[in-house]
Amino acid sequence: MSSRTPPFCLILTLSAMLLGLHGQAQAQSRDSSWGLYAGKYHDAEPAGAIAGTANYTDHYMLALTGSTTLWKSQDWPLALELDGMIGQQWGKASLTEVAVAPAIRWSGFPWRDVLRTDLRLAPLGISYTSEVGPMERGANGQGTRTLNFLFVEAAFSRPQTPDTELFVRLHHRCAIYDLLNSNGANGEDFLSFGLRFKF
Repeated sequence: MSSRTPPFCLILTLSAMLLGLHGQAQAQSRDSSWGLYAGKYHDAEPAGAIAGTANYTDHYMLALTGSTTLWKSQDWPLALELDGMIGQQWGKASLTEVAVAPAIRWSGFPWRDVLRTDLRLAPLGISYTSEVGPMERGANGQGTRTLNFLFVEAAFSRPQTPDTELFVRLHHRCAIYDLLNSNGANGEDFLSFGLRFKF
């Protein structure tokens, strides 16, 4: 199997889990979700991807994600969620990533009656990879499997079907400016697109 090809069994398993969970979901509660997203590696932090200064490399990720609402404001369009993911990377290397982070969801955009738009931000979490990827090694050739997990996400849904979201996620692993290690590597960044089902 080529290192550029994701393991077929993982894709099949993730897809089956996603469809099965969505089929069992009770859409009226919408306090939890499952989703699937795919992304391509770039060499800039999330700000660089937003500014359009990132360079993309032939390294990819496919991930299953799940979230649940921990708290929802009664007065503001604000919620706190717990988000987790498991993903497979391939291209420059083949490795598995598992991550979890609390995420803030803001739902107060004024055009919500036309296009439901939510902004999700998770600045501090934890991410673990099955091995140190080649893009995460510093000048000394060293790296760390456990790093901070950060993501910035915009999610979109139709007002008629709020339980199905399309989303764009900037997926980021980092040492928090060498706080977690002193190897000097940026970590990994993926510009990702996905689909989420709430239940």
